[in-house]
Amino acid sequence: MSDRVAGKVAIVTGGASGIGRACSLRLAEEGATTIVTDVQDGAGKEVVSQIEAAGGHAEFLHHDVTSEDEWSALVDQLVDAYGGLDVLVNNAGIGLGASILDMSLDDFRRQQAINVEGVFLGMKHCIPAMRDSGGGSIVNMSSVAGLKGAARLAGYNATKGGVRLMTKGVALECAQNRWKVRVNSVHPGIIDTPIWETVMPGTLSPDGGPIDVGAMAELAVPTGVLGTPADIANGVLFLASDEASYVTGSELVIDAGLSA
Repeated sequence: MSDRVAGKVAIVTGGASGIGRACSLRLAEEGATTIVTDVQDGAGKEVVSQIEAAGGHAEFLHHDVTSEDEWSALVDQLVDAYGGLDVLVNNAGIGLGASILDMSLDDFRRQQAINVEGVFLGMKHCIPAMRDSGGGSIVNMSSVAGLKGAARLAGYNATKGGVRLMTKGVALECAQNRWKVRVNSVHPGIIDTPIWETVMPGTLSPDGGPIDVGAMAELAVPTGVLGTPADIANGVLFLASDEASYVTGSELVIDAGLSA
């Protein structure tokens, strides 16, 4: 265990699996008290157990990022318990792939609610707590899909592009008001996470069958290498730490050249 974020209190939404899990583990490894939030209670508690077994400090809280009441209660609870808030990783998200002709309005809105409104609510409720405790860092999880389009992913593109520009607008507001809250976005490329098996089955497969994400990365990524959640967590750690004190309104693209 090191100390790059020692003494900081960090929320990681969607922290039970994939990139969120890796971020939770990495922040805790570097000294943060990590609040793992998710709707997957069992998996979230397992992440906390792993952190504690390694000597770190963590807590799991059930949390629906689309609920403003839950965001308000979460922040109040953490301020009461820890005296403030330093880091927010707005990671929770889904991806629903479909032709624009076939996607239902309900599915389109569901992506917006989690991927965009969840990020908006997180910033709305966490910024005052960070401001009042001397500043902080917000890391919003976008995607290379927020930088470039992809067939059958228009709804997902819309959400991740929205996160990208919302991040910049909020970063400028925080900077101009001297709130000492930095806001940046992270843009993962093709990463080995459960999203491919559970949320986007068949999305990019011409025959509608299961996606071989490793083979897809070998073809699409310039290096031919599939990324790992830890690759993204290392970038998030940098933005969360004081090492990034002069970084706000920026995009950290971690995609092995996919968007170059």
